[in-house]
Amino acid sequence: MSDSLFSLPIEQQLTPYLTLRKKGELPIIVVNHPKARGAIALQGAHLLAWQPNGEEPVIWLSEKSLFKAGEPIRGGIPICWPWFGKVNTPPHGFARNEEWRLTAHDESDHCVWLTFSLKDNENTRKIWPHSFCLIARIKIGTCCEIELESHGDDYSITAALHSYFNIGDINQVKVCGLGNHYFDKIAGGTYDTSDKKLTFNGTVDRIYTQPEAFSVIQDPVLGRSIEIHHRNANDVVAWNPGAEGTSGINDMANDGYKKMVCVETASVSKPIEVENDKFHYLSATIRCHRNLVENSSDSK
Repeated sequence: MSDSLFSLPIEQQLTPYLTLRKKGELPIIVVNHPKARGAIALQGAHLLAWQPNGEEPVIWLSEKSLFKAGEPIRGGIPICWPWFGKVNTPPHGFARNEEWRLTAHDESDHCVWLTFSLKDNENTRKIWPHSFCLIARIKIGTCCEIELESHGDDYSITAALHSYFNIGDINQVKVCGLGNHYFDKIAGGTYDTSDKKLTFNGTVDRIYTQPEAFSVIQDPVLGRSIEIHHRNANDVVAWNPGAEGTSGINDMANDGYKKMVCVETASVSKPIEVENDKFHYLSATIRCHRNLVENSSDSK
């Protein structure tokens, strides 16, 4: 699915590396850089694709994703804010459904940085009566970085970078670096485990509340490891809907769960307080390594 984004007609050449295109109803910024390529929807400042040169797509995007204004996109890296989950409407907050502004960009021989912003407006204040400013910075290069800053009046939030990763086979991947303590949203309750590698057999939906500084997805089918470095994150969420869960998801193919896994940089188990003189910062750095599957497991 992500490959099709790079063949969309060009509506405007913004810079040597950036073009403006459109998918369905949504404007898309496409990055073609000597080191990597990527795509970001202005709705949600939503990273849809990232792919270092010579590498398989790292980010998973559903082939049945809706590209309709005001509707969430299935896959990529949605920004969940100011709440996570179904605790309020819309699920995972409104930031991923609002159109952001591209406010700055910086290009070098090594990468492209893009800065997006979202401020409270008439629509957001109907849902959530607070003044705020969000700033999202996204780096496209041999590594990918996403930074989210929350500014504004006093308020409480939960937030996540809901990262979907492209994998060879969910039955063969392992994820380590999650920590030993988690809340199981399927079974209910909190658990401790000595198993340092999470494998997937059916639906998995866990919030790890004592995560390590970075997690590693070991993917023997694609012959690579994906590192996700978490900064200022209280939690890491691991999710795959499995066959049973996918049957209830309209914008995912029935076998879509086999090729994706979510390892999400998050602060969701405890509310975060944002004050006028103290903003909240959440960041993830993603790196992809070839032929290091076993070496990554040895480091854990």
